[in-house]
Amino acid sequence: MLEVSGLNSFYGKAHILNDLSFTVGRGEVVALLGRNGAGKTTTMKSIMQLVHPKSGAVTFEGKDIAGYSAHRVARMGIGYVPEERRIFTDLTILENLEVGRQKPREDAPVWTVDALFEIFPNLSERRNNRGKAMSGGEQQMLTIARTLMGNPKLLLLDEPSEGIAPVIVEQMAKTILRFKREGLTVVISEQNLHFAGIVADRAIIIESGVKKFDGSFSELEKSPEIRDAYLSV
Repeated sequence: MLEVSGLNSFYGKAHILNDLSFTVGRGEVVALLGRNGAGKTTTMKSIMQLVHPKSGAVTFEGKDIAGYSAHRVARMGIGYVPEERRIFTDLTILENLEVGRQKPREDAPVWTVDALFEIFPNLSERRNNRGKAMSGGEQQMLTIARTLMGNPKLLLLDEPSEGIAPVIVEQMAKTILRFKREGLTVVISEQNLHFAGIVADRAIIIESGVKKFDGSFSELEKSPEIRDAYLSV
C-alpha cells in the first residue's frame, strides 16, 4: 500500500531523513521506533506531505504523492493523527467529528459516529462537551476518532501512547488491534517498545533519520544489541 523510497527531508538546513526507505503492506500494522529526535515524526509528516522531501518518492497505492498538498493526500485516503492532537477546543466532540467526515472508500473500513462511540465510550458520554473541557487522553481519542471519520485506507498515528494514563494506553492498544481486525493499514510512531510489540506486526527502527532495523518483533527480541544501541535511554 505504501512505499517510501530514498527519502531526504530537511528543516531548513538540518538534514533529518537520510535516504529512508521502507514498505507497508495492505492491512499491516508497522511501528516506527526510535529515540526522541530520531526522525519518526518527520517521517510521518513527509508521508503526509506536511514536510515536502527534497528528494525521494512516497508511493501510495502505486502513485507517487511527493509534492502533493496535504489536503490532497488526505482526500486520497491517508489519515494523520499528530502527536500534538490539534483538536478544535471550542467545538464539541460531535462537531469535531463532523469536521473530519469524508465519503466511504472502496477497500477501507467505513466508520460512523455510533461505531466510534462504541470504541470510545468516554467520548459518547461527553459528546456535547467542548474540546477544551477534555483530558489529554480523551483528546487523543477524539483526534483518532475525527481522523477515522475520513474513512482512511492508511492511518498514521504519531506517539499514540505518549503522555496519557496507563488505563488509556491499554484502551488505545485494544483500539489499534480492532483497527487491524477491520483491515485498516496502520503506521504508528512509538517510543514505548512494549506497547508497539502488542499492536504491531513489524518494527522499523530509525536513528538520525537512517533506517537501522526492519523486521518482526520476534527478530528484534533476538537482537538485544540493536535494542541497546538504538532504543535504550
